[in-house]
Amino acid sequence: MFDFINEYSHDEVYDMGIRNVIGKYLNNHAETNENHWDDSLKTHYYKTTKDKGLRTLEDIFNKSSAYEINAVSAEHGEVSINVKKGKKAFVVATVVMVKPYQTAVDFSVTTESFLPFDLGYSTKLIKALYSEINQHLQLITDKK
Repeated sequence: MFDFINEYSHDEVYDMGIRNVIGKYLNNHAETNENHWDDSLKTHYYKTTKDKGLRTLEDIFNKSSAYEINAVSAEHGEVSINVKKGKKAFVVATVVMVKPYQTAVDFSVTTESFLPFDLGYSTKLIKALYSEINQHLQLITDKK
C-alpha cells in the first residue's frame, strides 16, 4: 500500500526535511494547507460560520493600520490584503465552511523584497495572523 516510502533511503527522507526547513527561510512565499509538514502552517479550523469568519477577518484587517484590504469576495470566501507596515507583503485569506460550525481558514503570503527570500517573514506573519484570529474565534483543536 505504501510502496512509495520504500523508494527513499533514510538519508533522502532526512534531506527532504532539511530542504523544507531551509526552504522556509530562503523563500519569499508561505502558505497553509491541510497536510503541511510544518504544524504551525497547517489549516486552522474554527467553530464559526463562513460569513462570521470572513467578517472577523475583515474587522481585524480594518482595525489595524498595518493592513489595507484590496478586495473581498464573499462568494469565494476570500480576502486579499496588503501589509503596509514593516516588510511589505500580499496576503490572501481563504475561509471555507467544511461542516456546520467547522470553518477552515488558510493563508497565502508573499513578501515583497529585493532579495528572492524573506528569512521566514511570510511564515511569521501567518503565525501572527492565526494568533490574532484565535483571540476572536474559537479554535477547534480536535477535528472529528
